[in-house]
Amino acid sequence: MRLAFITSLTLVAFAANSVLCRLALGGGFIDAASFTLVRLGSGALALGALAWLSARKQPAPPTGSWLSGLALFGYAAAFSFAYLTLDTGTGALILFGSVQLTMIGWGLRSGERLSAPQWMGVLLAFGGLVYLLLPGLTAPDPTGASLMAVSGAAWGVYSIRGRGAAAPLRMTSQNFVKAVPFAACVSVVAVSSMHLDPRGLGLALTSGVVTSGLGYALWYRALRGLTTTKAAVVQLTVPIIAAGGGVFFLGEPVGMRLVVASGGILGGVAVVVLGRGAEPSEP
Repeated sequence: MRLAFITSLTLVAFAANSVLCRLALGGGFIDAASFTLVRLGSGALALGALAWLSARKQPAPPTGSWLSGLALFGYAAAFSFAYLTLDTGTGALILFGSVQLTMIGWGLRSGERLSAPQWMGVLLAFGGLVYLLLPGLTAPDPTGASLMAVSGAAWGVYSIRGRGAAAPLRMTSQNFVKAVPFAACVSVVAVSSMHLDPRGLGLALTSGVVTSGLGYALWYRALRGLTTTKAAVVQLTVPIIAAGGGVFFLGEPVGMRLVVASGGILGGVAVVVLGRGAEPSEP
């Protein structure tokens, strides 16, 4: 029961990142560059404090890298700018699909072999993503969709680079620190469009400290009791939770295109990860 509770909280936290970002940007309470900077900066502080508390009895050398920090920044920045135009559920679905397809693609490039049903799963997931993005009255904004696909690919790269880390919490905290300068540079470039009010700042801080910082800490605790396959499969619920949050908090509609695409993408990914024990990630 404890593991189920922690896992559920973590999944809600991951989905809440989409809801919080959409609330902040859709409401015009903050600009995308500032949201990214505040989220990464506050997340770095929260994760740094948690990493220090967990390692205070056993000091360890620094971990993390600038390349991972750049990938983390790419994920967070593209994520924020994408939500200027995307609905919550659509954005989360594109993000999740791109993350998993990136990691599956990397596995194939590294020599992994898939069974015939797994190949069908890959084609089903890819087809669902293509269907979601097909032009039409209910198609998502192409710029926003492209940015979210880039965000998912960047998180996939970040997750691949972090696999097998001996101290994942410390590594993540230091990668957050390394991502902050990149976000600061974007804020400087976009200073003419900077705007934020207390609501936008509060939403960005909540995303950084609670749903990113504490959310990732809970995820690492949950992973101790989950197999990699179970960890990958439970994440199939994240886009659904995010879509529900968009409906409840923002009154966003859930169209048939999103429902059908969700079935294809999530079902296809489920077929693949159940067959191969895919590595978990934390979008």
